Amino acid sequence: MIAFVIMVSVSGLLTLTYLIWGYFFHPALKKPKDGQQSYDRNSYLFRAIVMFLCPVVAPLAFFLGFVIHKVFLTAEIDLAHVTFSKERVKTVSRGNEERDRNLVPLEEAIAVSDKSGLRTLMLNVIKGDVKKSLSAISLALNSEDSETAHYAASVLLDELNDFRENVQKIHNEIAAGGDEVEEYCLTLIPYMNNVLQQKVFADIEQKNFVLIMEQAGDALYTRNKSKMDASFYEWICSRLLDIREFEIMEKWSARLTESYPNSLQSYTCRLKLYFTTHNKDKFFTVLQELEASSVIIDQETLELIRIFS
Repeated sequence: MIAFVIMVSVSGLLTLTYLIWGYFFHPALKKPKDGQQSYDRNSYLFRAIVMFLCPVVAPLAFFLGFVIHKVFLTAEIDLAHVTFSKERVKTVSRGNEERDRNLVPLEEAIAVSDKSGLRTLMLNVIKGDVKKSLSAISLALNSEDSETAHYAASVLLDELNDFRENVQKIHNEIAAGGDEVEEYCLTLIPYMNNVLQQKVFADIEQKNFVLIMEQAGDALYTRNKSKMDASFYEWICSRLLDIREFEIMEKWSARLTESYPNSLQSYTCRLKLYFTTHNKDKFFTVLQELEASSVIIDQETLELIRIFS
């Protein structure tokens, strides 16, 4: 009994001392953070009650928690070797199996009478990379479903207006000259080709944009033709062939052959030109040159050779 009374008395004294310290002395020593005190008086009262009810276990538990916090949790963290770059982070999202099982070309879906399915498909297309689907979206303008046609018209209007604005802005920068003309041309040519190859503009507007693209290519060729790879020549030739500007295309085909004589594009562009203009002599001359060369031929060109050999 004497030992119990002594233990309760000591525990009560420690609890009272801890409570007085927490209520009156500790707040005076604790510095505020951002204008607000980081301590809570009620927390001292709660711990004091627990310490009084559990005389031995509670003080030891609080003391060990205090020591662990000071030793392990208050040390400064060395972030010298820590990087927050997201370049090496690859997020893998689970595919939508239900959606993937129902994927069909938009050209075929337009003929379907299921309006709900067609609208869902159109919304899925809009959520993706719209710039690569402009040609397919333009077909939906003739859909019997007015809401689907409205979706298509809204998307096309926004995308084509952005294209017109961007092309005009960059074209003006090229016309003004300056040190960055080459960079503007390198940006404008592939940007225009990605849209113009889908043939979503009216004939007159398509022709005007192709000629702007050709002018950008001519400016880059005049300034520094070494920055033009074979794809740039092929894009310009293909777009000129679409609008049947054969004389300008022949000029670019000659430039392509001069700059990249051993490329497949130098042969295919001339073959397409001479086939479209019904120039048989030049067509078969180029075809024989291609057969005799060491150029690696793709499947499309191989089929062309098989047909005319």
